[in-house]
Amino acid sequence: MKKQVNLAKVAAIVSIPLLAFILWYIFLPAINLHSFEFWIFLIINLVYTIIILITFDKKYYKFFIIPAILLGLLFVLKVFSATMFHSTRYANLINKESSSFEEDIKEASFEQVPTVDRDTAQRLGSRKMGEMLELVSQYNVSNAYTQINYDDKPVRVTPLEYNGFLKWLGNKNEGIPNYIIVDMIDGKVELKKLKNNIKFSKSDKFSRDIYRYLRLKYPLDMFFEINFEIDEEGIPYWIAPVYHNTIGWFGGLDVKEVILTNATNGETTKYAIEDVPKWVDRIYNADEIIRQLNWNGGLQSGFLNSLFAQKGVLQTTEGYNYLAIDDDVYLYTGMTSVGADESNVGFVLVNLRTKETKFYKMSSAEEFSAMESAEGAVQEKGYISTFPILLNIDNKPTYFMSLKDEAGLVKMYALVDAQNYQQVSIGTTVSNVVSTHIGKDITDLQSEEDKEPTEIFNTMGKIISIESVVIDGNTHYYFILDGSNKIFIANIGVSEKLPFIKVDDEVNIEYYEKNNLNQVTKLELK
Repeated sequence: MKKQVNLAKVAAIVSIPLLAFILWYIFLPAINLHSFEFWIFLIINLVYTIIILITFDKKYYKFFIIPAILLGLLFVLKVFSATMFHSTRYANLINKESSSFEEDIKEASFEQVPTVDRDTAQRLGSRKMGEMLELVSQYNVSNAYTQINYDDKPVRVTPLEYNGFLKWLGNKNEGIPNYIIVDMIDGKVELKKLKNNIKFSKSDKFSRDIYRYLRLKYPLDMFFEINFEIDEEGIPYWIAPVYHNTIGWFGGLDVKEVILTNATNGETTKYAIEDVPKWVDRIYNADEIIRQLNWNGGLQSGFLNSLFAQKGVLQTTEGYNYLAIDDDVYLYTGMTSVGADESNVGFVLVNLRTKETKFYKMSSAEEFSAMESAEGAVQEKGYISTFPILLNIDNKPTYFMSLKDEAGLVKMYALVDAQNYQQVSIGTTVSNVVSTHIGKDITDLQSEEDKEPTEIFNTMGKIISIESVVIDGNTHYYFILDGSNKIFIANIGVSEKLPFIKVDDEVNIEYYEKNNLNQVTKLELK
């Protein structure tokens, strides 16, 4: 009996570090006294240790005073890190510089307007994945869809992920072979095949889970959301912003360093914020930026003013979007007075790589009012507007949005004057809606050389691959013929038979070459 009691005591004592390790391995708190999660982890383990000790001797009951003191200290440190005691410092976490809209925002080219939002990108990515029968049973598409700039254009990138634990067991040695790139301008989707497969990801398990992998390598650093990006050569990376407390003990979280992890081999490098490579687009978290903008707008004149008098208090509007400017990604959101209904006093652009923030003071319509105005212009169709992006059209701030049907398909586009949201233009293509909005046909601005093909070619052959893509609201078909490495492009208007053409059908086509593309002008099915 005595031997059994001793074994029970040994088991109980061993369970103390075992529980601590299991909790840490599952929840991965940073071993950092500035981490709120670490304090909770510490208190839970202390309570469990005392409970084990009490089973040996009741006198250890008095040790509960230790976690009680820590819990009280935690509460005090949390309270004294709050905005009510440091309103000015919270307000200055982000600094807005007044700037000129016309000087900073280049006039938009209708050929470079992003028409694909996150929801559409997800639909396109899922459709592309569904075509890859050898992959779809083993992998899913991650819902990351990070917006970045790649090859001087805005795209969304997202990796594949393992389709469950059993699929991870069967494929972990090979890794994840692909990621998806969605062009936000023309909707083209590319399933990128990797030379070296992804071996570290959010869907990996155990030590290859990217969060656990980084926690094991950097146990003291506080990081939360990790972003997926690709560098200029298309190599996949995980971007982990490292946070430091700048106000009180727990307050004023801000990014001070960044850990870059090569997703294929696990190589990591920590950079100071000013030394991060320029290809990295998403360092700062959008929700954290919105929080800092609200502190900046609300606490400039003190905490009590933000609650009662509210003189000069500003807040962000309910939504935000992203703009691609000079190879950087900017967060865009409107700023409105507290209590204002349908108007903005201006808007801000925040560089998500450097946190440079510019404020453009101008009276404008609030984004949801502009969305309602666009929907009202086609109310008989019941289309739903996407959240707008802000463009410079004819040197005026203008909201651009897509209008979708109940199935989520883009049917039309809208431009709404940001300063007069009753001025709405609707069109089925981007060029059409811009022409309507500025009152002149922008296609007339193209040179005759661009308009007219110099030479018409004729060829025939069997189709070996065909894909459809929606561009500016119109369906285009990309196909390849046997015996040729050219990619041919045919608008739906070329032939009503295009939707029914499939692999192995023989066609006779006429086409011309323009800007390295082979544009089909006539198609006959043999």
